[in-house]
Amino acid sequence: MIRFGIVGTGSISERFAEAVDAVDGAEVSRVSSRRAQQARSFAERIGAPDFSVGLDDLLAAPDVDAVYLASPNSVHAAQITSAVDAGIPVLVEKPAVLTAPDWDAAVAHARRSGVVLLEAMRTAYDPGLAAVKTALAEIGRVRRVSLRYEKRSARYDEVLAGRQTNILDPEMGGSALRDLGVYPLHALVHLFGEPHEVLGLRVGIASGTDGLGSALAAYPGFAADIAWSKITDTSLPSEIQGEEGSLLIDAIDAPRRLVLTPRGGSAREITVAADDNSMIGEVRRFLDAVAGADITEDQHCTAATLRLVDGLLERPLV
Repeated sequence: MIRFGIVGTGSISERFAEAVDAVDGAEVSRVSSRRAQQARSFAERIGAPDFSVGLDDLLAAPDVDAVYLASPNSVHAAQITSAVDAGIPVLVEKPAVLTAPDWDAAVAHARRSGVVLLEAMRTAYDPGLAAVKTALAEIGRVRRVSLRYEKRSARYDEVLAGRQTNILDPEMGGSALRDLGVYPLHALVHLFGEPHEVLGLRVGIASGTDGLGSALAAYPGFAADIAWSKITDTSLPSEIQGEEGSLLIDAIDAPRRLVLTPRGGSAREITVAADDNSMIGEVRRFLDAVAGADITEDQHCTAATLRLVDGLLERPLV
């Protein structure tokens, strides 16, 4: 039994606790927050037996075998180091760290210490993305890829009211690119590898970071365009076009309905069977890693995605 300590008391941590409850061989033993009352209240809400005040207290607890970090992006790297130094396996919410060099350093430290370090990128372990990969065989040579994740956040209302909010605060490592853009970028790398060139732009908002953006990635023989937003909504699907057909994807972060249309033929719908909680796959993968599974490729995919993010963040806001 792997007993998780959760760092962070936001909605994503609650969703993660539900996923852990659905997986054999794992349970949440305690939660951590800098404020005792907040930690206690959250532990009661998710049914965790205990709580800690601060990361050091959690890492020293005898009932913690692994940690899930769902803290602000800006503190992930330091918290990973603390957990690895304590010999405790780490599952860290995306984006794992702020830059690709930070990730490379964290992975090297974890390997030297013999400690598991995995990014909680749920898309990578979702059966929907596996279904997309299988369907690619039916559309021939890929020529165009269009992946998007655009969903207006209620947190944007805070920005419009003149208040900062972690997820869109650049001082906390927040941005629409890091929060939502990483999903289509990671899916792109997972499906096709790392592109050899990326161009892009980010549209700025009052918080000082991007609220939406677009990127164009170059591959041998095809182009990929990526769109992300936390300030607008879309009804458009993602799409992959091949010389022998096209594939529509309802939601790139958790594909559940695919429409495959062969060239000159009739469209066929593919329904993906999946768990209600899309974080279950990452919990299972983490347990496999703790049991000895090789996660080198997982870590490489995180690194490649962060390199793309780093390049896009170098571009000025418009």
